[in-house]
Amino acid sequence: MEVCYQLPVLPLDRPVPKHVLSRRGAISFSSSSSLFGGPAPRQLSKRRGAISYDSEDQTALYIRMLGDVRVRSQMGFEPERRGSHPYLYVDFRTLHSRPEAARPVSARNVRRLLSFQRYLHSSRFFHGIPANNPLGYILDDDFTGQAKLMLQKVGNWNFDIFLFDRLTNGNSLVNLTFHLFNTYGLIELFQLDMVKLRRFLVMIQEDYRCQNPYHNAVHAADVTQAMYCYLQEPKLAETLTSCDLLLGLLAAATHDLDHPGVNQPFLIKTDHYLAALYKNSSVLENHHWKSAVGLLRESDLLSHLTTEDRLNMEERLGSLILATDISRQNDYLSEFRTHLDKGDLCLTNGGHRLFILQMALKCADICNPCRPWKLSKQWSEKVTEEFFHQGDIERKHNLEVTPLCDRQSNSVANIQIGFMAYVVEPLFVEWSRFSDTRLSQTMMSHLSLNKQGWNEGRDKQEASSSRASEEQTTPAAKDSNSKVLPQGSKGS
Repeated sequence: MEVCYQLPVLPLDRPVPKHVLSRRGAISFSSSSSLFGGPAPRQLSKRRGAISYDSEDQTALYIRMLGDVRVRSQMGFEPERRGSHPYLYVDFRTLHSRPEAARPVSARNVRRLLSFQRYLHSSRFFHGIPANNPLGYILDDDFTGQAKLMLQKVGNWNFDIFLFDRLTNGNSLVNLTFHLFNTYGLIELFQLDMVKLRRFLVMIQEDYRCQNPYHNAVHAADVTQAMYCYLQEPKLAETLTSCDLLLGLLAAATHDLDHPGVNQPFLIKTDHYLAALYKNSSVLENHHWKSAVGLLRESDLLSHLTTEDRLNMEERLGSLILATDISRQNDYLSEFRTHLDKGDLCLTNGGHRLFILQMALKCADICNPCRPWKLSKQWSEKVTEEFFHQGDIERKHNLEVTPLCDRQSNSVANIQIGFMAYVVEPLFVEWSRFSDTRLSQTMMSHLSLNKQGWNEGRDKQEASSSRASEEQTTPAAKDSNSKVLPQGSKGS
């Protein structure tokens, strides 16, 4: 079923160019989604966001790409199928002439749009780029001086992704991933079209939900940076192929794509369509993978490869993303430990390299407790805020509140101490066995210090709560005694 919305029509001085209408988001609202089995779009709607266009209609809006504002459910947690809800595309002219028309779009999104527009219209880009530095102008247009300096140390474990996100105006995922592709020479090796790559990365970033405190584009950028650190480790750097590097970075950037901000059990107990679609198995991870594949196909980033190569890369991408399912943590950890005990890991073997990439991505996904305290504490607070938000929704709608998500019986410190002890530490102990390097030692050192920090924080919190409880009971006891004594004296 196709949904259309009536928009205010602005007269134009000239016909809308056909090349504009062929672009994603030229004008349009399409509710079909081939990825989720929806009806096929009209013949004239070749791309997401396209609409049937009558060339004689001179009043059609000239609306550019990437200004989408999604229609959310009233409950505020239901994830949308890609293409299943209308997308509103914003006319750049109205952003200046009619401020009220831009109300649904956040200031952050507007800045992203204008930045990307400047990139697309760079005369230097369209008139040819010097061969000795094919990416230099693009980087100069998008990075401030401070952000460029940070990227020179992108392999540093102390890399502050929060600062980098501010310096890049909320575009940390796009800029970081583009830089890493350039660093590894993947653009030239795989003959990637730079405009398609840029568009693909922007679509990825925009498909992360910025209202999620934790599972957002900044988390994806942080995981991508961590993945790069692991790819630089000697055992991996000496054996991984260019295809492995490409898949590792793509998987890191897309591993939580379109995360709804709630966990799998929540989707299952609310009978969400994603739970039914993926039969209650790795629901979120399957959704992230299929969403990533949808963007790859929509952007045509790999369209120049053979069908067999594209499908193979999509399958391997899926195997990496599916490995981040925390419910299967023990399975992967047990297999990893067995390989290390036997000493039979051979990274010249493609299957073993894929397994190590899976383990590297798993480590990158939950590495926050191994970061310096300043960064780790921020991530801990953000993920707990997201947990508690789910618990609030469950309580509001009379659902059983997930213990981990109950703000009335849990604290940030308690959650983090348990997470470190039962999930993070066992994984990183085995990773350190596999790659006993300075980085591994640094991570384990931070993990130990952070555990100590949360334990001290919990002890202080408990002591403070105990004192507060005593202060509340002491006045009551005094009042009680002051009433009892006179009565006793009168009775005697």
